[in-house]
Amino acid sequence: MKLLFVSPRSVTVLLTGEGDYTMPFPAELTLNGVSLGTEERNVVSLFDLYPDTDYTLSMVQEGQSQELSFHTEKESVTLDVRRFGAQGNGQTDDTPCLQAAIMCCPEGGRVLIPAGTYLTGPLFLKSHLTLELQKGATLSLLTNQNRFPILPGVTFPTGEGDDLLLGSWEGNPLDSFASALTGIGVEDVRIIGEGVIDGRSQEGIWWVNPKGKYRAYRGHLLYLKGCKDITVQGLTFRNSPAWNIHPLFSDNLSFLNITVEAPSYSPNTDGFDPQSCNGVRMFGAVFSVGDDCIAIKAGKIWQGQKYHTPTQNVEIAWCAMLDGHGGVTIGSECAGGVHRVRVHHCWMRGNDRGLRIKTRRGRGLNAVVDDIRFEDVRMEGVKMPLVVNCMYYCDPDGHSPYVQSREPQPLDETTPTVGAIIFERVKATGCRACAGYILGLPERPVQQIVVRDSFFEFQKDAIPLVPAMADHVPAMHNQGIIAQFVDDLEVVDVDMENISGEMVQRL
Repeated sequence: MKLLFVSPRSVTVLLTGEGDYTMPFPAELTLNGVSLGTEERNVVSLFDLYPDTDYTLSMVQEGQSQELSFHTEKESVTLDVRRFGAQGNGQTDDTPCLQAAIMCCPEGGRVLIPAGTYLTGPLFLKSHLTLELQKGATLSLLTNQNRFPILPGVTFPTGEGDDLLLGSWEGNPLDSFASALTGIGVEDVRIIGEGVIDGRSQEGIWWVNPKGKYRAYRGHLLYLKGCKDITVQGLTFRNSPAWNIHPLFSDNLSFLNITVEAPSYSPNTDGFDPQSCNGVRMFGAVFSVGDDCIAIKAGKIWQGQKYHTPTQNVEIAWCAMLDGHGGVTIGSECAGGVHRVRVHHCWMRGNDRGLRIKTRRGRGLNAVVDDIRFEDVRMEGVKMPLVVNCMYYCDPDGHSPYVQSREPQPLDETTPTVGAIIFERVKATGCRACAGYILGLPERPVQQIVVRDSFFEFQKDAIPLVPAMADHVPAMHNQGIIAQFVDDLEVVDVDMENISGEMVQRL
């Protein structure tokens, strides 16, 4: 067992690390001698602990026992939002009461939201506190957009200094509505509990004409701009107006045992989209959304090229990506670059594409995607397990010859780079189109692709599908690894069942 996080009221523990989202064998847990029952997940969070207290977590698995001792942190005070006038009846607008409790909380304190349904507009976080939504508590977002503050995209300085970026929309600094929980420049914040943040977007107009602008662009359920030392633990995020969780220019972030839900038809409801962030952990999460489960980004064009801030040092592990367009995606808004990402011990089921990198001409010289490792990933019914696409047809000019030409274009400040990408110990069953589709640029091929110690099993007589969102890519089924414009391609100790043709095809 390994301690991942401890607060005054909660703890997160990695039980074994073996398997993926679930362990190979269930375990019996006890805390200070009190039974917690049977557990199958690898990453477990416990709540309702007491501050400044010793605990011992015991685990018995397959006749073997382990113990982990820890001490919870101290807490200065608890402020119950009910004492600030919050009703929690699902009908009264509790926004001012909830915000008052947050603003009044002293350093090291806890804002407690007990069971109930709290109708609220966007809430703004402050530093050095814990916000806890207990089991049975729901923050239910208002559906009237006129009740939402707007975060301006760019505000220019009145004197010397940097531009102030606040609002963000799909990789650009654009006016956007504030999010259910909004953090601007805060640090040392814990958002914990077994409660729910519900965007209720199916009840309003957020998902109607989703690319349109209603005074501003759609917000999120959790938005963190310029923040550091943030931990989100245990919460369920549901029915977001747009991307569910969106950290921007933020550092040292941990997301533990969260759940992110949205129906398959919901537009742009990515589960987790860190952009230009450094030091990100996502452990033990469950995703089922209407777009990519996780999409790692670094700005579309202007923002990424001006601020040169990559997303880097990211670890995603022991998570479940159930449905959604992509399991773990990098791009396509990656103009600032994405470096040093490790995805391991994850389970994907029913996604269109499992592990996916997408970029295009125009992202620029800083759009370097490099040192990416995907390891120990299990897939079930994922149509296209591995995709690297450097001609992704996003944006209004996505189908233009400039983006889609297979002839070499001039190397200039608009040319992106894909460096070393490693896929190791990937086990995928129920595949349909191909095991992997790698499409680089003729003027700058993908530098290195390694597929090692992996297994791909295909549906017999699968319906043909187009594996990558680029022009001139034919529909296919039961194909192996197809590569075009790749310098170094290594396929080692890879087995495939029910494929048609060669295991590796270089176009």
